[in-house]
Amino acid sequence: MAQYFEIHPDNPQPRLINRAADIVRNGGVIIYPTDTCYALGCQIGEKSAMERIRQIRRLDDKHPFTLICRDLSDISTYARIDNQDYRLLKSLTPGAYTFVYEATKQVPRRLLHPKRRAIGIRVPDTPIARALLGELGQPLLTTTLILPGDTQPLNDTYEMREQLAHCVDLIIDGGHCGNLPTTVIDMTGDMPQVLRIGKGDASLFTAALDA
Repeated sequence: MAQYFEIHPDNPQPRLINRAADIVRNGGVIIYPTDTCYALGCQIGEKSAMERIRQIRRLDDKHPFTLICRDLSDISTYARIDNQDYRLLKSLTPGAYTFVYEATKQVPRRLLHPKRRAIGIRVPDTPIARALLGELGQPLLTTTLILPGDTQPLNDTYEMREQLAHCVDLIIDGGHCGNLPTTVIDMTGDMPQVLRIGKGDASLFTAALDA
């Protein structure tokens, strides 16, 4: 049965953040709020936890995961970013974007698409997620909390407890955070490609493509 923490969305209680980080370090799967919607997360190198997330969402091995990072220094560890892109990311993070880049060797192969060595990365603009990432000292492997058959992320923590209490180790209730996922931008080609329009303003990238 999952533990349940009510954490203040603006002033996260350090005691609860520490306990949440311990659950992740011990191989747990958590539900936590971001600046876009609720997400499932686990430690990067925890294969069994990653498989549990796949089972919850019924994902195949081609579905991309995202690394949610504390800051740009984390991003540069896991993704190959040139100076021009670094300046772009600096202007748009933290924020509601996921950027897809070629992965570095620091990213375990099992997190990547079988035919493509790329990884989604993002820096959230929300105190709970950033406090948790700071306590962990490394990114979280994450994916949006969309249940099989649904078209929108689950955002009611009561429903999460009803449906997922036996599937995860912790549910963090950080209040309402919406149900619109990130805007996803593929940065692996010559030009940025908008893969999904979400909460982040995609006009900068669509304008570049239309020019």
